[in-house]
Order: sequence, then structure tokens, then C-alpha cells
Amino acid sequence: MMGIGQLTRLISSHHVSKNIEFLTQDNRIVLSKNVASNLNVTNNRPLLVILTWLLSKRRHVMKFVNLYMEQGFDVAVVSLTPWQLMWPAKGSRLVAADLLTFLKQNESYQQILLHGFSVGGYMWGEALDLIHSNKDKYNNITDRIVGQVWDSIADVSQIAIGFPRAVFPKNAMLQSMLQKYVEYHMKTFHQQATQYYIRSSQIFHTAGVRVPALLFVSKTDPVGAVTSNLTLRDTWESLGIKTYVKTFEESPHVAHFYTYPKEYVAELYAFLQKLNLIQNEEKIRARL
Repeated sequence: MMGIGQLTRLISSHHVSKNIEFLTQDNRIVLSKNVASNLNVTNNRPLLVILTWLLSKRRHVMKFVNLYMEQGFDVAVVSLTPWQLMWPAKGSRLVAADLLTFLKQNESYQQILLHGFSVGGYMWGEALDLIHSNKDKYNNITDRIVGQVWDSIADVSQIAIGFPRAVFPKNAMLQSMLQKYVEYHMKTFHQQATQYYIRSSQIFHTAGVRVPALLFVSKTDPVGAVTSNLTLRDTWESLGIKTYVKTFEESPHVAHFYTYPKEYVAELYAFLQKLNLIQNEEKIRARL
């Protein structure tokens, strides 16, 4: 099986913006003014949009990119800084708008899959808010989304817990101090910040894309809690969204894949199989 280092050397990378990176293994695809051209030669490649967790390291994200590239996907990696999360109007909402512009411009991708981690769910909620406020402009995006995967999805009520852990993963005292500040920030800056978190959560729960979903959760994750994920599943199922849930016994936040790699891959590929997005079964067998 090709190692992550070998695969990375074969990938073409293009920065669409500071927060969005486009990756492809097909060197015939050229990104000009953020539009991928020569796609017709690639026989309808699907596009994966990865909405990363806060302060994610590229080498960790590339392990997920690898999973999908083995199945013929091109990938757009979307990241968010702590500052952009804290000040949505000048931060996360602009990143969401950039993502939608990229997806709109690249209409040749007729199959889009979302895979979001932790705060990536909030990020997608912001994108949905923009879509709903300008349906004529963005409708062709939602029509092309075929599935969604959410790993350790964090609800608005868990921002004050999750944010400090992402910034100071190994320092409990600094976590506690930052948690107090985030709680203060959310009370004080309702107009500039908190109202966006609440709105994003509401839209994510009730007005998302009506395509099959897979949720990865852990019984020991206080940020992407099982209870809030099961509530999300029930809400989506009531809206006719087929939602699968994989619950792990004791993996940390956004670390289910590292803790249970074979189980994670088996669940993910079974989901992709249901969406007819598997192109290389040999690569799957090598991972199981």
C-alpha cells in the first residue's frame, strides 16, 4: 500500500485562499482563478470538502485526505483560526463565503461530499445560513451534495469547553482560564459572536442538506457529546435524512480514527458504498 509520504509527493496543491486548499492527484487538472479546468478528462471525479477541527495539523488532516484520494476524490480542505471563530462577522462567515464561491465556480464537480470535524459543523452552519439568505445564487451547490460525514461534532453549548481544549490541549490551568474568557466573550459579545453560533446551530439542525449522514461519536468525548449527537440524529431522521451513528467506547475528541482505525475505515467505506462512491475496493481491503 502506498504510504502517506509517497501519496503526498504525488498531490498537486493550490491555495484558493488563506483558509482553503485544493488538492488533486490528477496533474491534468489546473486551477486558474480558483476554477478547476480539464475536469472532463477525469470522468466525473467527486469532490470532498474537509472542514477541519481547530488548530489541526496538516499531517493529521492528510491522513483523511489519503482515505478519500484512494477512492478517486479531489479535495478542498477548509480551516478556521481561533480568532475567526471568536469574531464570525469578520472571520468564519468570510471563510464560509469563500467556500461557497469556490463550490459555485467549480460546477463541473457534480458529486460533493462533506466531512467535518468538531467546529467544522459550525462552519458548515454558517455556509448554510448564507445559502438560505441567497438561494438563487447558491442553489446549485446544495443540489450537488450527495452525503455528509460529521466527526466529533460540537454544538454551540460546547464551544466554551471545546475551544480551550483545542488551544491548550495539555495545560488544564490555561484551559480553565480560557474557558472563563470564552464564557465571558459569549455573554458580552452576543451581537458580534454568540448570535452567529446559535443561528448556525439552528440551521445545521433543521435546514441542512437532505442527504444521508454519518456521525462519529465517542462515549468519553465531552465536546462532541453522544447526547447532542443523538438529538441531531433524531431531528434529521424526522426530516427524512437517513442518519447513521457510529459510537466508540473511549476515543478522545477528533481522535476516533487514530484510536480505532479499522473500525473507523470500515464504517466510513460502508457509508461511501451506499452512496456509490467507492472506486477501489483493493485499497479498502488493504486497510481492514
